[in-house]
Amino acid sequence: MSVEGTNGPACGRQKVLTLDSMNQRVKQVEYAVRGPIVLQAAAIEKELQQGIRKPFSEVIRANIGDAHAMGQKPITFIRQVLAICTYPQLLCDPNMPEDAKLRAKQILGACGGHSVGAYTASQGIETIRQSVAKYIERRDGGIPSNPDNIFLSTGASDAIVTTLKLLVSGEGRQRTGVMIPIPQYPLYSAAISDLGAVQVNYYLDEENCWALNISELQRALHQARQHCTPKVLCTINPGNPTGQVQSRQVIEEVIRFAAKEKLFLMADEVYQDNIYGEGCQFHSFKKILFEMGSQYSDVVELASFHSVSKCYMGECGYRGGYVEYVNLDPGVKAELMKLVSVRLCPPVSGQAVLGVITDPPQPGEPSYQTFLKEKTNVLSSLAERARLTEEVFRGAPGIRCNPVQGAMYSFPRIDIPPKAIEAAKAAGQAPDMFFCMKLLEETGICVVPGSGFGQAEGTYHFRMTILPPTDKLKVLLNKLKCFYETFTKRYA
Repeated sequence: MSVEGTNGPACGRQKVLTLDSMNQRVKQVEYAVRGPIVLQAAAIEKELQQGIRKPFSEVIRANIGDAHAMGQKPITFIRQVLAICTYPQLLCDPNMPEDAKLRAKQILGACGGHSVGAYTASQGIETIRQSVAKYIERRDGGIPSNPDNIFLSTGASDAIVTTLKLLVSGEGRQRTGVMIPIPQYPLYSAAISDLGAVQVNYYLDEENCWALNISELQRALHQARQHCTPKVLCTINPGNPTGQVQSRQVIEEVIRFAAKEKLFLMADEVYQDNIYGEGCQFHSFKKILFEMGSQYSDVVELASFHSVSKCYMGECGYRGGYVEYVNLDPGVKAELMKLVSVRLCPPVSGQAVLGVITDPPQPGEPSYQTFLKEKTNVLSSLAERARLTEEVFRGAPGIRCNPVQGAMYSFPRIDIPPKAIEAAKAAGQAPDMFFCMKLLEETGICVVPGSGFGQAEGTYHFRMTILPPTDKLKVLLNKLKCFYETFTKRYA
């Protein structure tokens, strides 16, 4: 017979996993895009559903680049191909266009058992990697792309973290330093913390439309070498959260810098179709690298990333993406193959979406006109919303916002009165978190404080998407502008 307190559950046995015994690196990970402000937004939404009265009728989530959640309609051709892949009986449906059936047959033919429910090769379906390579060649004006250097992934995020895993090593001053832009997308700081690397901040020039300056890269590198070993230089183009588009000249300077300082380049290019600024153009790092000649293209190691989650597709939930490596050491590539095999394979539906967007309808095919119209409408609407955001913020005293040249976000800078800063400290919050929380609780608008992305000391920002439909975006911007005026008067 067991005695309570000796063999039973009340014996006082301590848990194996506690806050003290857990992996301490996990506790250092922060991801502002889904942080406290978003948890509070979810709580408020539940209260609204329960009939609790608020000074607003809905929460407007402008915190994350989730296009379909904000009302963007899926591209018909993408969904038709995916529908056929998921339910092949639709191959017999006369309402399905023949080009959609052809793409689906090609994808299904490359799947085990002709089913997207089967595992694929860990690197991804070969025919889709070939399609990605052809897409890159078209984008870059004919510069060759080898499918063997392309790895499909669970969105770009998975490929970015996997690449960092390969790069991070050492202890003490030998620990790998990873240079990231500030402001940055919090995936980078989170992954760096998780992997035990050293975050090396270089600051974008807000006064010059968030430009990247080589002198600032040099400063950050020099300081970092006092305490770690910088090996990686990350860039985000178009920028997230800043929305800037890098010029060809800047990209050339970055490549020369990486070559001179022996840095591995990581180019996050997931917003490459989202270009709105007058005179702005997307230049891929790979294209510029090869156009600079063999003294760079034979030497600089580059990983470039793309995703199905952004651009005109917005298919976040399918989790599809890829990374293309240039000049990756063959031995490291073999280790990479081993590393990706542990996860078995990326989601096959996400691979299929990637196959569709890299092999879209061509002129003369039945779906071409509809596809082109839908794609053009999405991108032109986003361009209109980018201009609208800039216009409204430009007319708001105390708010400064650079032009949204690309991507899906604005990153306005706001003046916060000293009394509000004191109130934030009393509440145990960063001043911009305090502002964003008040904004959410009083207007239902959910944006992310700039402190979650990094910002220059003494400055305050917030990131908001330009994804809400134009009518709702106008309401959001005007409510935000009015709230800011009220907030500053309250704490004047």
